[in-house]
Amino acid sequence: MAKSLSALLVCSLSVGYAFSPVRVSRTKPVLKMQAEAGPGEIFVPDMARRNTMNALLVGAIGVSTLGLAVPYLAFFVPKGSGGGGAGVVAKDALGDDVTVSGWKASHQPGDRQLVQGLKGDATYLILDDQKNMADFALNAVCTHLGCVVPWNKAENKFMCPCHGSQYNKEGKVVRGPAPLSLALAHRDESSDGKVLLRPWTETDFRTGDAPWWKA
Repeated sequence: MAKSLSALLVCSLSVGYAFSPVRVSRTKPVLKMQAEAGPGEIFVPDMARRNTMNALLVGAIGVSTLGLAVPYLAFFVPKGSGGGGAGVVAKDALGDDVTVSGWKASHQPGDRQLVQGLKGDATYLILDDQKNMADFALNAVCTHLGCVVPWNKAENKFMCPCHGSQYNKEGKVVRGPAPLSLALAHRDESSDGKVLLRPWTETDFRTGDAPWWKA
């Protein structure tokens, strides 16, 4: 009987322990940023490394953009636009430098012929009846709509074929629709005899007005 009671007591304790509640410890997983990725893992750089990488990327893009922008912008800067000092050497139709002596030798008295002048514009060099070269040159672009105005020797005038504007032998407008006279440029000679052209910034001697082309 005693043995039976002992066995029953052991069995009851065993069943009670088996069905007693078990306390489970719940802990939040802790994620750690790894500096180096192991096999099969994705490497995520920390904030300092990402800032460094961004700075290097921006710097590389900036240098590349600047390298492309400089020659692009330089294309739009006229080579002769600064000619306030020594001036710009006039070029003939072949792109060669124009010399005073060579021009006089190859042209007739009273001629008005074109060269490439300031900002690459077509520009007239002027010889008088004694083949002296005038100390000013004329921009050949009509002030109406931008046609190149030819010299009409028989009429002793510049006559635009586009809309009929006319200018006297010094480029002063004498008939519309052009509203303004042809722009002036200073004509000088370099120490080696080349024709130099400089911007005209003084009063227009033909009209007594300030030069409109400075605006």
